[in-house]
This record gives sequence, C-alpha cells and structure tokens, in this order.
Amino acid sequence: MKIKVFKMSSFTESISGGNPAGVVLQSAELSHSQMKKVAAVVNCSETAFVSESDKADFKVRFFTPVAEVDLCGHATIATFALMFLKNRIQVGSYTQQTKAGVLGIEIMPDGQVMMEQALPQFGEEIDKAEVAKVFGTDKKIFSDELPIQVVSTGLRDIIVPVKSFQFLNSLEPDFDKVGSLAVKHNSAGFHFFTKDRNGFDASCRNFAPHLGIDEEPATGTASGALGCYLVRRGICASERVLIFEQGYSMEKPSVVRVIVAKSNTSITKVRVGGKAVFLEQVEVEI
Repeated sequence: MKIKVFKMSSFTESISGGNPAGVVLQSAELSHSQMKKVAAVVNCSETAFVSESDKADFKVRFFTPVAEVDLCGHATIATFALMFLKNRIQVGSYTQQTKAGVLGIEIMPDGQVMMEQALPQFGEEIDKAEVAKVFGTDKKIFSDELPIQVVSTGLRDIIVPVKSFQFLNSLEPDFDKVGSLAVKHNSAGFHFFTKDRNGFDASCRNFAPHLGIDEEPATGTASGALGCYLVRRGICASERVLIFEQGYSMEKPSVVRVIVAKSNTSITKVRVGGKAVFLEQVEVEI
C-alpha cells in the first residue's frame, strides 16, 4: 500500500524556516501500527493523520517518529493550512477531534491558522538543580523569580525560564538524561524561554528526545502552555497577540502567535497560530 504524504512547514512564511510536519489527508483505513510506520518513514517531528469524525469536522491523530501523542500544534497548523491550500476548507471556523479533546480552528483570510488548545492545567514545580544537571549548565542561568513548572494545554510541557538569550543558546543537553527526566515527570518535553530579546515576548528552545525529537524549531502546544504561564503570573497581558520566536539555533527561524483570554483570575481560552508553507509531496510504502 502506498500512502500519499504532504510535507508542510509551520509557523513560517518561508521554506527555509518553520517546523516541518507530515500530513496524510485520507487515513481512515490505516491502523495504529501503519500510522506509526508512516510517521517513522516520514521522520518529521510529527505527522498528522486526518479522517472523518462524528464529533467534529475532522478527526486528527498525531505521531512522532516513535509514538502517538495527544496533540501537536505545528502539525495542526500544517493540516488545516494544507486543506485551505487545496480548497477543501474555506475561511471560517472548524473543529478537530483529537485525543486532547474537540478543539476549535479558525482559518483567517490571509491563510493563517489559529488553533484552540485545552484550558491550562498547572502542575508541579521542578527542582532547578535537577534540570541544570541534565542540560550541562548551572542553575544560576534560571530566573530567580520564576519557577520551572509543568503546564499543560493538551500536553504536559516543562516550562523553563532562563535569564538571558546568551544562556539560552549555551545549553548542552545530555539527551538521554533529558529524556529520562521528562519521562519521570510524564512530560512531552522541556520548553526553555527568555524575555531577553526586543521585538518578541519570548525566545524559546524545545527538547523532547524521548519522543524522537532532540530539538525542534517550533512547538505549538508548548507555546500555548508558555502563554498561559506568562499571563497567569502577570508577565504578559491577556487578550493580546504574544509573539514567540523559536528555531534560530537550528537555522530554521519560526514565529508562533499566542492569544490567552482571561476572566478575573481564570484563563478562559487559549489559541495558538501561524502560517504554513508547502514543502513537498512524497509516497510511503507500507
């Protein structure tokens, strides 16, 4: 059986930037093991598989090269940008059924895709010395005021505040140890950020080696978690577009937009978005 896979790059307007994702538009007849095999061959950080749904406009499943995950931001952007490019959907609102729930999607007139994420769940704080050890650094690089904390808007991400852009770029992870620590905290990975650069609300790096992703250039779910972290702590205002950069360390610059709505002390809505560009079409034989 030959499976048609479209490769898109999300959170960019250039083929030289963004985070590549695979998209299979017709996957209803594929088994879990077949999807996993396709994702391994495609070897993007995630591949999305689209089928019909009786609960939403579309059902979408997400696979890294080694495992299925509940939600993927950049693969969602890739999926709906591709369907818009192929005139399968138009400007307007849609829903996708995922393992993280039924979530809203909005297609903007300029082709930008905004995806709703689950409301945040704020988890445990993690010892800075423990994180410093697996990233080959000293805990002095971390913010004195802000904690390292697990936050989920569909996936449990470990949000790590760093004092400077220089410190952010100095990280030398031991990927085996990083993966083990992520597994210990039942997390998708580590999302480091600093507010050191003008023009961006945060500069970020993301590591998820236990999922087959040593580092990726744009991470939608972790960006939603970071937006909630910043708004909850009063560092960024709600209801405005937050601009996060990522991927510069990999020479694949990406821009992720996040909007967090808040009522009194409660976060009421999380949206993450950006554009995606077409890279290529391939066939995978399984």
